[in-house]
Order: sequence, then structure tokens, then C-alpha cells
Amino acid sequence: MTKVPRAGDVKTRLVPPLTYDEAAELNTSFLRDTAASIRAAAGDNAQCIGVYTPLGIEHTYSEILPLDFVLVPQRGDTFGERLYFAALDLFACGFGSICLIDSDSPTIPAETFSRAVKLLQDAEDRVVLGPSDDGGYYLIGFKKLHGEMFDQIEWSTERVLGQTVRRAKEIGLKVKMLPRGYDVDDRAGLQRLCTELLGENSPLDSGIAPYTREFLSRIIKREGRARIWPA
Repeated sequence: MTKVPRAGDVKTRLVPPLTYDEAAELNTSFLRDTAASIRAAAGDNAQCIGVYTPLGIEHTYSEILPLDFVLVPQRGDTFGERLYFAALDLFACGFGSICLIDSDSPTIPAETFSRAVKLLQDAEDRVVLGPSDDGGYYLIGFKKLHGEMFDQIEWSTERVLGQTVRRAKEIGLKVKMLPRGYDVDDRAGLQRLCTELLGENSPLDSGIAPYTREFLSRIIKREGRARIWPA
């Protein structure tokens, strides 16, 4: 699930310490890292898709997403509607299961996405959720569409995950949880990201979020750590 990374339209809560141009570039890095993890997890068993907005900017993704990603436009006004219609459109293409993944969590490893795929290969109907520390989720996966999962949810609040789990239980749907992750939407998230990718305990060869790591490293090398990551 992606919005074109244009300055002033994405990651605006990270301004400051970032500029609007830097926030858009950071979002581009997130997309590249997330797409790379999805591609690695997909193997030959899954189709990678960018569900994007707005219409008319498809060319922008030619230098961001891998060439084998198919682009599908988003529909709907609210966030819940966009998720629902994305699921509806993808199931209409004939897929046996789908995962909807955010573009705000670049440190989720490919192994986690692979785990989601395996969980959805079981014959039993279920929903797979990747919980985020802010109370939402970075991934939701289905074997069939359950529109109720997007109803009566207080989107963009710390209650999203709990309400989603409750909706699943109400319709008798088994819930499978992935490892916890976190979104990078504000200054606190940026601090956590810098610590995870650039902190003294972070292995340089971890392979996690290399595009994001490189972007943040460039800013720090050019202007010093205090610019975006105060000690």
C-alpha cells in the first residue's frame, strides 16, 4: 500500500528535523527496502503488487519498485475503504490469498513476510496480522475477503489492532500473529530507526533496510548526528 513519495505529501510529521524533500526521499527508501523484502519473500510462489495512489503517477515507481511489481490503483476515500477495495480487487484477480503491507515499516525482514505466506497456505481460513507497537498493524493477510475486518475500526489510533482482533473473533476467524514491528511516522520513530540501523549495537551486515540505512548515513556524514539523531 503506497502513496507516491512527493515532497509535502508524505512523512510530513518528520518535518522537522527533516526537510520536505528529505522526508520524501526517506519514504522512497522505505518503499525500496519494503519492496526488496517482499520480493525476497515471494520467491516463485507469489505476485508482488504496488497498490498506489494517486492515478497518473505510475511512471514514478519505475525507479522505486522492482520491475516485476504490478501496479494496481487504490480506490476509496477512507483508509478502511482503501484496504477493503485493495483486497476486493486482488481477490478478483484470482489470488488464493493476499497480504496487504504498509510502507512505513522498512525494518520488517523478508523472513517475516515469508512466515505470513506460509501461514496462509494452510487449508483453514484465518487472518494473519503483523502487530505494530503503536497499536496498529503493518500487515494483514487473508485467504478470503472478510469485509467485516475493516468495519467499525478507529483508524490511525492505538485501538486498530485490538478492534481488528475483536472483529475476527466475532466472525469466528482464527488469528495468527507475526513478530511485532513499528511504524516510522514521527520524530520518536525516526530516533528508534536510527538507533536500530546505525547504533553501536547494529551489525553493518544485517541486511535490514539497506536503502534507509544509506540515506540516513549520508545526512549524518554531511551534517552530523545531531541533525536528525540527537545523542
